[in-house]
Amino acid sequence: MTALLNNVLSVVAIPAFNDNYIWLIHDGCHAAVVDPGDAAPVLAMLDTLELKLSAILLTHHHADHVGGVPTLLQHITVPVFGPEHEVIANVTKLLKEGDIVDVPQLPLTLSVLDVPGHTKGHIAYVAQQQKWLFCGDTLFAGGCGRLFEGTPSQMMTSLSKLSTLPPETQVYCAHEYTLSNLRFAQAVEPGNLALTRRIASEQAKRDRQLPTIPSSIAEENETNPFLRYREPEIIASLQNGGHFQSAAPNDPTAAFAALRLWKNNFK
Repeated sequence: MTALLNNVLSVVAIPAFNDNYIWLIHDGCHAAVVDPGDAAPVLAMLDTLELKLSAILLTHHHADHVGGVPTLLQHITVPVFGPEHEVIANVTKLLKEGDIVDVPQLPLTLSVLDVPGHTKGHIAYVAQQQKWLFCGDTLFAGGCGRLFEGTPSQMMTSLSKLSTLPPETQVYCAHEYTLSNLRFAQAVEPGNLALTRRIASEQAKRDRQLPTIPSSIAEENETNPFLRYREPEIIASLQNGGHFQSAAPNDPTAAFAALRLWKNNFK
């Protein structure tokens, strides 16, 4: 468990399954939970911290993000916020880009971004005052989500939106994939010294069994190949490795698509 304080609010990481993080935002009395794929660890944390659940926030429809919602609602009836362009049981408030969520019982206002790519209707939540981003499986520390439903162009646009958030914005993604992502990043951009430093830092955290998340938008812009696919060294790696699937290897969309396909098969 980790807690990060911002004025009266804290963000607690709740590990779930093999590598998921469920995020609990609380003020010491009430709490909102982001992407509760499993109810049991959420209920345990609420009990440990003596908190009352006031809202559920969902980014997309995958079971490891929504599977715990029915059980949580058996314990307490709260509003469930989720993406307008996906079908998710129990959602009571549908959201799209431009919507604002005033989280019940918490001094927290979230703005909504549409970030399709991983799924067609994926959304992200931005706490502008606290500079927090809850981005589900769109942007990962050092990587991005697989394109299960969306297109490379959609994911590029989604990641571009996130990359332009304030550099100090904390990135609360939903999986502990960081070291695997950074190993790929180093294969793609071996000359990136910021990446070399980051790998050492993140490995030290994992050696102490600490989460590598949150990262920051600044870190991602410096080291994440899926935000850096226009960099000459990355383009050269794609070309030299024969990873382009396009007759126009200097096309950014082709570069991004090739990069994502390379990552899918990277060992």
